[in-house]
Order: sequence, then C-alpha cells, then structure tokens
Amino acid sequence: MRLLLLGATGLAGSRTLALALSSDAVSAVIAPTRTPLTPHPKLVNPVESRLVDLLPAVAASYELDAVICALGTTQAIAGTKEAFLHVDYELPVAFGKAAHAAGVETYAIVTAMGSSANSRFFYPRTKGEVERDIRAIGFQSLTICRPSLIGGERKETRRAEGAALKLARLLTPILPKKYRINPASSIAHALLNAALASKPGCHWIGSEAMN
Repeated sequence: MRLLLLGATGLAGSRTLALALSSDAVSAVIAPTRTPLTPHPKLVNPVESRLVDLLPAVAASYELDAVICALGTTQAIAGTKEAFLHVDYELPVAFGKAAHAAGVETYAIVTAMGSSANSRFFYPRTKGEVERDIRAIGFQSLTICRPSLIGGERKETRRAEGAALKLARLLTPILPKKYRINPASSIAHALLNAALASKPGCHWIGSEAMN
C-alpha cells in the first residue's frame, strides 16, 4: 500500500507514521509537512510552508492507495478561527477531494468525540462539518475516529488540554470508558488498520474502542 499521511508531525500522526513505516503491508508513506521529517527508506516527505501548495503534486504524482488524515490544532495555537478552519477543515477536505479525483477510494480521519455539524459550539461544529463534507466526497471506504482526550507527549504546549488530561487521569477509575484518555498509539493503530482493511462503507470508531 502507498499511503498519504496528513499531520505526520502531530501527536496521533507521528505515531501513525512510525507504525506505517514499520508495517510490511505499507510500501511507501507520502507525508507532506511544513518542516522536514527524519529520513526513512519508505518515506517520501515533500516540504512546503503552505501544505495546500503541495496539493496538485501529491494527489496526482504518487499513485496513492489510501489517505490518513491526522491534522488537528486548536484555536489558541492557530491564532484565529480562520487559521484553525484551514487546518481542521479546509486541508482535510481539499486533499480528500484531490485524492478521490485521482482514484483513491480509502480515507481515514481523526475528528473528536461529540462532533456535530449542528453544534452551537465552534470546535465540535467544525469537526462535524469536516465529517459531513468528507462523507460527501464519495469514498468507497471511510473511517472516522472520534477520540476523547488524546494522551501522549506533544511537541507544543496545549494548556487547557493539559489541565483536562490531568483531571481525566485522576478520574480514570470512575469515568465511563468513552470519556477516558485515548492513547495516541491506540488511535494510530485504528487509523492504519482501517486504511489497510479498506472496509466498504462509512465506519465510526468511538473513544471507548481506542483505550
């Protein structure tokens, strides 16, 4: 399998990259990033400060079999709602459309528990909208992973999320399984397994299945 991985420098994405590169079922990982990744014989790493500028070449030049999207940020890190939307909505949809037009029929993406296009709140509404619009593209196999809080060491600091993670760890013994922390490695396994299986239809993987 030749896999396009979006978000390879993030928490879930970096775990997915390591897993894919170690898999005998994956012959190549195409991972466009803003900063260079550590070289690997199976890794193709186009680097561009604006990922959208890589869109035409990535979609048409690498004979892809599947897309995994682990892109994600916060409004605090992005700086504005518009910048957040670019990462969490525009890029996943744009690469999805381009890959599908090039013949790719398998797509797996990380969104979030509680995603809903009808939500009154900006974050879950954005996640719900990206789910809705990727479903509309028409992939034969689409998997949507909806984790709770994602556990693991991040390169950047997310203060609000860090506080929530500490609280969630304290409450783990009494929290329902769906609200417990999802290790980034578990999400990575779910994403890669979905891409490799390419099961027809649209499938959701909830947080309780990624603990």
